[in-house]
This record gives sequence, structure tokens and C-alpha cells, in this order.
Amino acid sequence: MSSTRVAVIGAGPGGYAAAFHAADAGMQVTLIDAEPNPGGVCTFKGCIPSKALLHAARVLDEAKHASNFGVSFGKPAIDVDKLRAWKDGVVKKQTGGLGLLAKARKVTYIQGRASFLDGKTLSVEAGSGQQRVEADYIIIATGSRPTTVPGVSIDSAKVLDSTTALELPDVPARLLVVGGGYIGLELGTVYAALGSKVTVVEMTDGLLPGADRDLAAVVAKRMGTVCEAILLETKVTGVKDEKQGLSVTFEGKNAPAGAQNFDRVLVAVGRRPNSAIAGLDKTRVKVNQRGFIEVDGQRRTAEPSIFAIGDVAGDPMLAHKASHEARVAVEVIHGRSSVFEPRAIPAVVFTDPELAWTGLTENEAKQQNRPIEIAKYPWAASGRATTIDRPDGLTKLIIDPETERILGVGIVGVGAGEMISEGTLAIEMGALAADLKLTIHPHPTLSETIMEAADVFFGESAHVYKPKKA
Repeated sequence: MSSTRVAVIGAGPGGYAAAFHAADAGMQVTLIDAEPNPGGVCTFKGCIPSKALLHAARVLDEAKHASNFGVSFGKPAIDVDKLRAWKDGVVKKQTGGLGLLAKARKVTYIQGRASFLDGKTLSVEAGSGQQRVEADYIIIATGSRPTTVPGVSIDSAKVLDSTTALELPDVPARLLVVGGGYIGLELGTVYAALGSKVTVVEMTDGLLPGADRDLAAVVAKRMGTVCEAILLETKVTGVKDEKQGLSVTFEGKNAPAGAQNFDRVLVAVGRRPNSAIAGLDKTRVKVNQRGFIEVDGQRRTAEPSIFAIGDVAGDPMLAHKASHEARVAVEVIHGRSSVFEPRAIPAVVFTDPELAWTGLTENEAKQQNRPIEIAKYPWAASGRATTIDRPDGLTKLIIDPETERILGVGIVGVGAGEMISEGTLAIEMGALAADLKLTIHPHPTLSETIMEAADVFFGESAHVYKPKKA
């Protein structure tokens, strides 16, 4: 049996961040995960490998797009094995580095699966046998897993989820993506760039249901050019594994007549929390109807010695949200006054073009009956967007009409994910539209579209005519 100040279950972006912060604060830390190194789903099976493949897709698309301005390349030769090895190398480099950081911080790392014996005691099933770990505090950071769909997620190697799709088993001639959210569209983008004929089926009336419609429309328009078909307001009713592939039936507004054949089906309809931890019922921790562990503002559960962070503790299921929750939980354990209450959490969809938003969205304002003013700057008026031949973008500000404070920012376009942090900082600092307008941005850059959108709000944009505000 071993004792420790803090035990962390799960070594993803929330878990390893919590372990590292606690170690830096001088605490004895034990980090437990099933993988050989820290990293979690994000690094091993999610964020990092998907972005590596999306980079390859972007290069392929840019080479194709270059013909628009007189630069032509031959048909690319894609070595799937080498691409897969490169992606795996990226993952190995990231996780190996995290392993070295854990050792440097003297974090005790146990590769195994933890279960609860009580609110301060864990039993860990490791390769060396059963270990018992006693901790003053326990942080649950077990993350989430892909959601399955009855009748669609059949027991067949031809049916993929977001994890197996990133293993890049092959490039199917025809791929059906079930789910028009960010995971489905990101992976659909990869396979389309590699040569698959991709069909996306989505139950709602639009792609990326959580995003504002004017921003999502830009992504949807481009996806329409790279996909074989996009079937909105349609759902899959059955999948059969046959010799020639998968036979899929549909129903809904845009359902094709009769069964359709696909080489593979990717189910990407969301994720669900990993809260079914053995022995958790021996504690006072509460799990809600959606499967999330209930926590307070300090990320503390109903069991005073147990905290929960990341995907398992509620939406939004984002790695950077988990990392910040980790900091709060560790600070509370360390005796500091800390609470998780961000004004804005940015979200990025790494399609082409990228879509990012932070703070209040137009959809949320409507649901809350909250008065807002909207200022938009189309990238067709951006000199930088014109020089890279990508004017298919839009920068949008959500502004309080009385105080002129920035409440939300949405950006769709090349590199939107790299730009959204300025919007998040503006919201966190309580910036006004005038603050963005008066902040000098370098020209020509895409980032100056944020300043230009503020100019539009005041009717002072040199590149978009809008009558000046009274």
C-alpha cells in the first residue's frame, strides 16, 4: 500500500495538468492511467492525431487550390502507411515528452485501472498486480468515450468510431459519416482529402448544430464541394455487413431511395462521460442523468475529498477547459481561494475553413431573449484573405447594446482557431467594442478583421460601408 497527498485518475489534459500543478506546489502525487505515458484520449486518440491528419489534408487541398493562381502540381501519391507512421510518431513524441515531465516532477505514475474502496482509498489493477493507494485527495479526470448508436454501431471492423478512424486502416472508396458535428466533419475532411467519396448524414437541419448559422453556413458550403453528398434531416435506420461492403438504409427528408453501399461507416454522433468507475458508489459522489459527475465551482464533488474535472464533469467537453479546471482543483487542495468561473471558453472546429467561437453566441442570446447588437466583417473585404485566395471567411462580434461590451466573438475562415484567443481575452477583460477598434492590428493580416468588425459596429470601417451610428 502507498499513501500520497493527491491521487489523479486519468492522465489526459486535465489529469496530467492536475498532477503537474500539484507536484509543482510541492505535493506528493500519484497519477493513474491505462496508457504507458500521460496524454489521455486527446493526445493518444483525439486532438493530436486528428490535427496531424488534418494538416496533411490541408496540404493536399492547398496543392489542389494552387491551380487557381497558376501553380499546378501532379496528382499526389499518398502512402497511407507512411502517413499513419508519421501521425503515430507525432503522438509518440507528445506522450513521451509528457512521460519525461512526469519523471522530472517526481510524479508517481501507475499504468493501470483504478477503482474506489472509499472516499480516500483506491485499488489499482496494474501489470505488477493489485496496488492500494491512499490519498488525502482524489481528482477524477477519466474523460469521455465515443457515443454508440443502436443499429448503426454493429460489430464489424468496417464500422469506425472517432478512435478507430484515426488509426487510418485504409482509404475507403466510399465512406459514410454519421453525424454532422465537429468530429464527423473533421474526420470526413481528412478522408475526403485522401480520396474517399464522403457522404455525411445529419439528423438536424444543418451541420455543426451548436454554432451560429451564419458561421456554420460557410463551412457547410465548402463541405458541399468536398463531399459526395450531405443528407440533412435524415438518419440511418440500419446497417448490414455484406461481402461487397456495408448496406445502409435511411429515412428522413433527404433520404436516398433504397439501400446504399459504403466501404466503411464512421459513427461520430458525440461523446459520453466515463463516470462508470468501479466502486464510485462507495463514496458520496453524485452522477446526474446525463452521466456527468456533479461538482461545485471549485470542482469538488459531494465527497469532500474527491474532485472531478474535464469531460467527466460536464460540458463543454474540451481539453483546454479540463486543463483550467485542473488548476482550480489543485489550488483549492493547496488551500487557496479559487473557483472555476470563466466568462468565455473558446471552441474550435478544425475543418477547412476553421470555425471558432467564444463567449455568448447569437443562438444563445435568442434563447435568453437577451438584446444584442451584431457587427460582421466579411473576409471578401480583407486584403490578406484576398492574397491567399481564401475570402470565404467572416468575423462576427456580439455586443451589449447599452454598455458596448464584447459578449461574444465568432470567426470562420483559414486560421480562425489561432485568432479566437483575442476574442476570449477581450471578453475576460471586459473590453468594449471601442477597445478593439483602437487596438492597432498589423496589416495585412487576418487578425485585423477583428478590429475591422469593431469599426463596422461604429460605422467607421474603411473597407465596408455602413452608415455611422448616431
